Amino acid sequence: MTERSGFSSKIGFIAAAAGSAVGLGNIWKFPFEVGESGGAAFVIVYLAFCLILCFPLMVAEIAIGRKAQRNPVGAFIALGHEKWSFVGKLGILSCVLILSFYNVVAGWCFGYFIEILFGNFSIGGQFPVFVKDIIKVGSYSILFMATTAYIVSRGISGGIEKAAKILMPVLFIIILLLAGYAMTLPGASKAAQFYLFPDFSKITGEVVYNALGHAFFSLSLGMGAMITYGSYVGKKDNIISSAVAITLLDVGIAFMAGLMLFPMVISQGLDTHGGAGLVFMSLPGVFGNMGPVMGIVVGILFFLLLSFAALTSTVSILEIPVSYLVDEKRIKRSRAVWLVAAGIFILGIPSLSSNGYSGFFTKFVTYFGASDPTDFMTFISDVASNSFLPLNGFLMALFVAFIWKKENLFKEISNGSKNFSNTLVAKFLGFSIKYLCPWILGFVFVLNVLDKFFGLTLFG
Repeated sequence: MTERSGFSSKIGFIAAAAGSAVGLGNIWKFPFEVGESGGAAFVIVYLAFCLILCFPLMVAEIAIGRKAQRNPVGAFIALGHEKWSFVGKLGILSCVLILSFYNVVAGWCFGYFIEILFGNFSIGGQFPVFVKDIIKVGSYSILFMATTAYIVSRGISGGIEKAAKILMPVLFIIILLLAGYAMTLPGASKAAQFYLFPDFSKITGEVVYNALGHAFFSLSLGMGAMITYGSYVGKKDNIISSAVAITLLDVGIAFMAGLMLFPMVISQGLDTHGGAGLVFMSLPGVFGNMGPVMGIVVGILFFLLLSFAALTSTVSILEIPVSYLVDEKRIKRSRAVWLVAAGIFILGIPSLSSNGYSGFFTKFVTYFGASDPTDFMTFISDVASNSFLPLNGFLMALFVAFIWKKENLFKEISNGSKNFSNTLVAKFLGFSIKYLCPWILGFVFVLNVLDKFFGLTLFG
């Protein structure tokens, strides 16, 4: 099979793949997972799981994509295992569901950027009213989806790679500037102590479970993104060094997000818990307390950072179903992009309406064992992110370990690294893919299903 058109450089692939991994979860979810789960102790456990679980699976997904030169569904067919193509289909379904609500949150971020730009620091107190206004938020979300679709419609090197080479450096510069400023605020030393000096007595079963879940989800694994991007990688590129760079960029930005947010939060006497609620409800007031000029500068940089992080992720998520239609259904890229983007936006209307506008979707009766209703956006997030992704990761690891086999994996990796099979990294990958990834991810999937759908948990 002839090599399909793809990334023009290794740097372009790393920037795009890192952009896929770096998302809103890195900027707000990671710091507040840290805040709720033991501070620096959580950080250490998270980093350990990125190494022993996420890195091996990322290498495997990229290798499958490059070997097959196809999308997540076509990859299994090209490798001679058509019966396993359902794994790719599940990944595409996950992408569609995730993007349907992720685009709504991206609209919030862009909307807050506009509000802070005009000095509306009181928007935090207006958050319940803001998210209820589906015309305003819907307009921001349409604009965000249209921007995403335009980038993807331009192709791999001319669209996705070009955008990533601009967005990722700008994102990195913004977070460095904000983290540097945050460390000058009162209480920065207290924040640094909490964030950088571990208290190992705080490592509980729940902390380990949360760190494992965040490590997996933060690196865009289980949805087919790395298979898709891997299919656009040249045969001479070193998969191992690329995966190392992607992992380091992802965890590095998540780490710097903590250095940025904790001093801001602690300097104003706020709790380190809260996640999205704290970001949208409390931080605008924090920016307002910095003064009319500095507050606007820091505030717009922060929400621009969130918007860029969201955009790098939405681009990669949209590319996955688009690549399926282009490869398997022979639909022209531009047409496939706009059809999928429009369909996903329409699918996201229940999530858009589930924050107070629609009573039905705001109090959505869902789980078999749930005692209370939840909003539709949370329901879709639980299904797609917390259930489908670990299930897909589990199935992917099973496929690589017992169907495709490590010999084929190592052979593909060796195309860009001739002596790979004799290295310690190869021994580590072989062990992790066979004995760690399948069983740990299977365990996470079972725990999530029991917790989210039946109200049963091992951790109180």
